[in-house]
Amino acid sequence: MTVFFTSDTHFGDPRVLRIDRRPFANIPEHDEALIERWNETVGPQDEIWHLGDFALHVRPGRIEELLARLHGRKHLITGNNDGPDTLAAKDWASVQAYAELQLEGYGLVLCHYAFRTWKNMGRGWIDLHGHSHGKLKPQTRQFDVGVDAWDYRPITLEQILGSSRIRHRKTGP
Repeated sequence: MTVFFTSDTHFGDPRVLRIDRRPFANIPEHDEALIERWNETVGPQDEIWHLGDFALHVRPGRIEELLARLHGRKHLITGNNDGPDTLAAKDWASVQAYAELQLEGYGLVLCHYAFRTWKNMGRGWIDLHGHSHGKLKPQTRQFDVGVDAWDYRPITLEQILGSSRIRHRKTGP
């Protein structure tokens, strides 16, 4: 089992085509491309943490359809564009506004929003976030996991850390 992270898929939300200049002709093409890239990357037995803004402006039942089509055991960290239907969907393994994980020897803080400071920041913990669509200036041990920053697909911690020239230290158990 591999653990993946992503954010800001904005399934069904036409604003991302205009505001974020995503390279898709329309929302059906956008949604299908993101589903395809997700499923090329994440296996059925993998775990994935979605750090908010899953879907918006979708018809009733669409959230469940999307979750059923997407591989992996899915956790939601809520974002500002996650409505009641997204939050209530039965296929989430968990739904919360914030989480802390130990993964591969690293302490992780997960939230939709980027923090200026976070728990155990001085002890090497890493802040993973979404919301900024790849537009924030990078900070030490802080990473945007949104699809706009990662070829519209989920990523692993190894990929995140490999993208940085910053030396990381493991935090221990």
